[in-house]
Amino acid sequence: MPNTLETHPEILPQKQTSTARRGPKILFVTPEISYVSNSMCNDAQRVRAKAGGLADVAALLVDGLKKRHRDLHLALPNYRQLFRTENGGTLTESKRVHLAEDCHFYRRHGVYQTSRHDLLRSALAFQREVIHRIIPKVKPDIIHCNDWMTGLIPAAAKRLGIPTLFTIHNIHTERPTLAELENNGVFGADFWEELYFENYPENYDESYWTNPIDLLASGIRAADHVNVVSPTFLDEIRYGHHENIPGRISHLLWEKHAVGAASGIVNSPDPSFNPQKDSLLTERYKSKTHHEAKAVNKLALQHTLGLDENPDVPMLFWPSRLDPIQKGPQLLAEILPQLIQDYHDIGLQIAIIADGPWEQGLHDIVNAHGLHRRVAVHGFSEPLSRQGFGGADYVLMPSSFEPCGLPQMIGARYGTLPIVHHTGGLKDTVQHLNIEENTGNGFAFEHFDAGGLRWAIDEALRFHLSDESIRIKQVTRIMEEAARNFSPVEVVKQYEDLYTGLVPSFMGEARA
Repeated sequence: MPNTLETHPEILPQKQTSTARRGPKILFVTPEISYVSNSMCNDAQRVRAKAGGLADVAALLVDGLKKRHRDLHLALPNYRQLFRTENGGTLTESKRVHLAEDCHFYRRHGVYQTSRHDLLRSALAFQREVIHRIIPKVKPDIIHCNDWMTGLIPAAAKRLGIPTLFTIHNIHTERPTLAELENNGVFGADFWEELYFENYPENYDESYWTNPIDLLASGIRAADHVNVVSPTFLDEIRYGHHENIPGRISHLLWEKHAVGAASGIVNSPDPSFNPQKDSLLTERYKSKTHHEAKAVNKLALQHTLGLDENPDVPMLFWPSRLDPIQKGPQLLAEILPQLIQDYHDIGLQIAIIADGPWEQGLHDIVNAHGLHRRVAVHGFSEPLSRQGFGGADYVLMPSSFEPCGLPQMIGARYGTLPIVHHTGGLKDTVQHLNIEENTGNGFAFEHFDAGGLRWAIDEALRFHLSDESIRIKQVTRIMEEAARNFSPVEVVKQYEDLYTGLVPSFMGEARA
């Protein structure tokens, strides 16, 4: 077979003269992003492809890096239905936004709303475009890849001499064969030796049909540096604390960490999550005015969701996917009827604004126990979710594992204190409230079970029943600390430090 590096030498990064341009050229590769700035393309307001936290973090990094670095390029699939204007116009590729073209993207109404088989084909099509078209066009000095849908790219880049950073946001992977790669246009013969196979590959032909490639593990193995989106989650993976995370991932990250090629960086909420400026709130507010404004927002949320309208009752807010493998909705379901009964005298309410497998089960519990005026279950809506942060008192995040999580940090910014399982990024960002020492920003339980969650909720409601002046003082402090501690600027700087380690010339550009 012909070698792509021999037949297409233009793929290799070109040497730059001192006057050609300053600093390295970065190619940021992601399957989703919640927005891009006008400096990236003329149709920036149309670039919206969000399924979860990866989209928000990608947007924050691309926006922050573009403000600090002139030579940033973005590669993502061309989701025509998501990017289409009201009059049917389509988004076109710009100088800095590079769109992977394939019919598998065109008809999508969501980033991952498809069968598992089609999702894999889409991932391979995306990587085919990046490897064979976008990298030769951009000629980057460094490539930043995100999650399993970009797992082949570090291997291809290694053979081209381009350093890569591979960021793990979610533990998910798929396992195609070399035959599937080629059937979807990815010429794996160039870089197959850099990939991670399920079984040791004796040679290319022997592995071609029946030896699957782990895409997430391949990204980790081939990348020059790997980062996980919280230091604690990185340690939990390395030490095998989660039985649903494959041993191969733990072993690879252990090896990377041992040679200084793996680290953890806690994400930050996007700057738009700011109660002083959030246009989706009924009433905006600062830390000093949160008490009155949150009551207004709570009334508006109660009215929309059909809950009893009373700004004085405590409200819990569930903002995350109703996914029992990770997010723990089954823990809430187990205690829900008794919880509402036990706090009937103070009118406890729960607003669940999320999609997922447990949505119908929670509806069934509400119907069976007649909880409609106390518990609302509503599909995810960005405006409603923002109102939830602005009006509720506490955010529920009882995840069994959590790479980072954003709702607990957003909640602290909005004065909506997090109730969390002490794991992963939740452990890095939430400390149990201690009124006497004036420390902490939420309520954390150690054991992942319904009893642990109930204990943490009881702790939160005990705080809620304390003197109002104490509550106001603590929430004000927590909001002000969150604005400082969960800083997008600091996150961007930490990624710049990683780039500097891979491309030393980045230091001069970042300071310029």
